[in-house]
Amino acid sequence: MAATMASSAGGLLAMLNESHPVLKLHALSNLNAYVDYFWPEISTSVTIIESLYEDEGFDQRQLAALLVSKVFYYLGELNDSLSYALGAGPLFDVSEDSDYVHTLLAKAIDEYASLKCKAAESNDEAAKVDPRLEAIVERMLDKCILDGRYQQAIGMAVECRRLDKLEEAITRSDNVHGTLSYCINVSHSFVNRREYRREVLHLLVKVFQKLPSPDYLSICQCLMFLGEPEGVANILEKLLRSENKDDALLAFQIAFDLVENEHQAFLLNVRDHIPNPKSQPSQPVQPVSSQMDSAQSENDVRMEEETHSSNQHPTEVDPNEAIYAERLAKIKGILSGETSIQLTLQFLYSHNKSDLLILKTIKQSVEMRNSVCHSATIYANAIMHAGTTVDTFLRDNLDWLSRATNWAKFSATAGLGVIHRGHLQQGRSLMAPYLPQGGAGGGGSPYSEGGALYALGLIHANHGEGIKQFLRDSLRNTNVEFIQHGACLGLGLAALGTADEDIYDDIKSVLYVDSAVAGEAAGISMGLLMVGTASEKASEMLAYAHETQHEKIIRGLALGIALTVYGREEEADTLIEQMTRDQDPILRYGGMYALALAYRGTANNKAIRQLLHFAVSDVSDDVRRTAVLALGFVLYSEPEQTPRIVSLLSESYNPHVRYGAALAVGISCAGTGMSEAISLLEPLTSDVVDFVRQGALIAMAMVMVQINEASDSRVGTFRRQLEKIILDKHEDTMSKMGAILASGILDAGGRNVTIRLLSKTKHDKITAVVGLAVFSQFWYWYPLIYFISLSFSPTAFIGLNYDLKVPKFEFLSHAKPSLFEYPRPTTVPAATSAVKLPTAVLSTSAKAKARAKKEAEQKALAEKSHSSDSAASSTGKGKSSSEKEGDSMQVDNTTEKKAEPEPSFELLTNPARVVPAQEKFIKFLEESRYVPVKLAPSGFVLLRDLHPNEPETLSLTDTPSSTASPAGGGSSTGQQGSASAMAVDEEPQPPQPFEYST
Repeated sequence: MAATMASSAGGLLAMLNESHPVLKLHALSNLNAYVDYFWPEISTSVTIIESLYEDEGFDQRQLAALLVSKVFYYLGELNDSLSYALGAGPLFDVSEDSDYVHTLLAKAIDEYASLKCKAAESNDEAAKVDPRLEAIVERMLDKCILDGRYQQAIGMAVECRRLDKLEEAITRSDNVHGTLSYCINVSHSFVNRREYRREVLHLLVKVFQKLPSPDYLSICQCLMFLGEPEGVANILEKLLRSENKDDALLAFQIAFDLVENEHQAFLLNVRDHIPNPKSQPSQPVQPVSSQMDSAQSENDVRMEEETHSSNQHPTEVDPNEAIYAERLAKIKGILSGETSIQLTLQFLYSHNKSDLLILKTIKQSVEMRNSVCHSATIYANAIMHAGTTVDTFLRDNLDWLSRATNWAKFSATAGLGVIHRGHLQQGRSLMAPYLPQGGAGGGGSPYSEGGALYALGLIHANHGEGIKQFLRDSLRNTNVEFIQHGACLGLGLAALGTADEDIYDDIKSVLYVDSAVAGEAAGISMGLLMVGTASEKASEMLAYAHETQHEKIIRGLALGIALTVYGREEEADTLIEQMTRDQDPILRYGGMYALALAYRGTANNKAIRQLLHFAVSDVSDDVRRTAVLALGFVLYSEPEQTPRIVSLLSESYNPHVRYGAALAVGISCAGTGMSEAISLLEPLTSDVVDFVRQGALIAMAMVMVQINEASDSRVGTFRRQLEKIILDKHEDTMSKMGAILASGILDAGGRNVTIRLLSKTKHDKITAVVGLAVFSQFWYWYPLIYFISLSFSPTAFIGLNYDLKVPKFEFLSHAKPSLFEYPRPTTVPAATSAVKLPTAVLSTSAKAKARAKKEAEQKALAEKSHSSDSAASSTGKGKSSSEKEGDSMQVDNTTEKKAEPEPSFELLTNPARVVPAQEKFIKFLEESRYVPVKLAPSGFVLLRDLHPNEPETLSLTDTPSSTASPAGGGSSTGQQGSASAMAVDEEPQPPQPFEYST
């Protein structure tokens, strides 16, 4: 019979018409075996086999169903094939390894997942799903779990919304911790609906807590996403009360990780939920926050409190409670953000490597009459020194600075806020000369008073507990719109995301005055205050935007409304719909920002589709530009997608769309140095339209921040291009401004910060995203450029011991030092054009003999220190330049350098600069005294001390504490310390002792 089977299935098909069931069974089982070869022939008799399946009395109905299913599969009718496969019941074997089974399983799972999705979206939980379909999916899930393919099971369970199976897959897996972290990643990257993601995370927290040794770091990240401060507070309390010192270290690490996500309101909630020690009154712990403006550093404050409290209650203090009180004071300092800000400030100050010669070149090539470039230079200086407290450039050029008038004066004063960002203890006293005096406005210019209030907001951005009240009083006590403008922006920054009703009412009263200048700032400020609360205030703001006649106010409110729906994803859809359908283009423009911020970093297809639709179809250029720019915010979690998606838009005939494409790439690929991004931006930097060039230069600087020439040679080319544009007399103002700002961003924060929108735990950093969103508004209002400083995060590894001090210890960077070292200062390579050009300009323009003479001296000095400098740079950037053994190290290296090639690794000393690309090369030495609590290559890492009884050497103590003196005086000592390693620091040396003595 096998011989006849080779040619035809006709005989078997004929048997199906026999009346005897045994014959039918024989025919069906044989046809099922040969269906792969004879399906075209069998398909002509499909109706007969279908009728067998439908015959209730036939006992082999399931076999008939399986056969029909296979025939339909070969005919390409997958829906019919699936419905018959379901009828085949257990005969459809999910473990069979054939194309037929794989295809139908995929179809079944897709079908099931889409049914469950629809049911969830329509909130109809009881929506009927075919139980047979459910059975197949369950069989598949069980098979995956049995075979140990837990990741596949998790993926399917998440997609099919089967949380019961998800829990089973996690608990039965062999490496529960690994599986859980995989699951957290899946929930962030693949679960599109926010509500469902919350359900998944709730389940994960439940599973985590059942484990014998729970991973508290991950639990707290989940709880933060779910917005449950009580849960986090309970875990922290449990760890702090533990006998084991390591648990307290873990609690500190959790607190630092939460602080990195920059969610001020949540952190303050956690802080307030942690219970105070039992036996003693709670006063001693409280003053930490109220001492913010005191002239002592935080640690001194704490030490004092502890001694007081122990003196007051010598009898009733339970030793455990005393330990808890001490740990609690530390963790409250961390959660309020003060500890990390203090350490970051010290790090940026001691490692500052900004190149003042670049600024000098810019200043001398910019025409005095050109106020735009004059302001841009001030912006660039602020960005270049963000957070370092070094304002040497401004102090050296006071007469040049004083040429700023009106709003330029506002910006110049506000720039101090960026330079001193995080200088919480002395923010007020630093800005005192510019602040409104005696409530009713003193003798100063209203512009610089407004700028000073804005600066206070920038100094205290996202940590404004100590300054909020002062800013509110300043806002109430003035009717001058320039001061109101500054006070509103400052308040919004200081109270970011706290949703404080009283502050909201204060700002609203300014808005209702209907002054264009103050109203614009009030609109933005309301949004900053209500970030991510999706409060009903948005409809109130929208109503006022329809009433007012001022475009500025409408624009401020449009951005403010967008900020309120930050991160709310589908909850924001009705508001987005309302704004994008509005007749007023400014509100549609706000709708684009709302889309961008609601779906920030989700790479949500629906949001991308909507934005692309507006980018090509809206009638207003502003809306089109913003729609493309908004893609950068939606896609920053998957930066490699952005260049691909906007590549066609970057070639659009419409310059606004090209500008948007440039900034979209700049925002989403910031700090990555991604090759595709640079390739896309390169042609745009020489576009025919000036503002496109400006956008492309700024975006390119954002992408290349913290990347040096050794990693990508195009960085050097770009630096030379910037210099050429700045020095070119005939270049138009717009692109010149872009080049000046780009120079600032490239070397931001003393070359020690990068732009990061995601924290290491892959959560979005709220402040950073909001900062870039408002920064991108600088198209209309230049002072908003300063918001970019909110997105800067230090590229530092700062290891901390139990006392939250920075011990000295070494760790390994397993890569060539030259790949990640600081860019060479422009003074060192005396032969290259980088220095020749500016010297040529300076000597020809010889505005004063004294300056020419000074320049000659410096050049000689640079020549003299050339050899020692090349040695210094080779010792590796990780060495804190003020180390005692610095000199001997350098001598050794010069001799080595002649003999050997460059080493393939370097030892870095805590605290060290670790750029993002370097993180994968960081390793901890095995014989090291300190072991990190969690293996993190950068950021704040708590260290377990394996030899706690031995004395420790601490770093960052030789830095004059940031309270020693206002930065002008204090910086001289720091810079003399680092002068040995960096010629650029010798450049501003001469005036400083003089400055200090006055």
